[in-house]
Amino acid sequence: MAHDQIRFYLDENLPPEIAAQLATHGIDVIRGPLRDSDIKHLRRASAMGRVLCTRDKHFVELRGSMEEHAGIIKGLKRHSVGDWVKFLRFVHSACGADEMRNSLEYVFAVD
Repeated sequence: MAHDQIRFYLDENLPPEIAAQLATHGIDVIRGPLRDSDIKHLRRASAMGRVLCTRDKHFVELRGSMEEHAGIIKGLKRHSVGDWVKFLRFVHSACGADEMRNSLEYVFAVD
């Protein structure tokens, strides 16, 4: 069964190399503007139908303030660029946009 492809929105806390590497794999990814508030990032990503990817713990709290969002993927500072790229590629291949809607997922090691 075909599903809508996930599109990603990386906030300013993630290195730009993640977006660059995902794009080389044909994954639709953008980076949010610098120095914007967390709630604006989440609202923008949701309005665009993009899963927000962040290291910022505040998004976990903010998701409760929105009725709907396209999904959030939360990682830690210890996760490398490679960890992020592997995990996001895994999510992109395993899940559809509908499956990610209103969910919160945490980055984990993918072999």
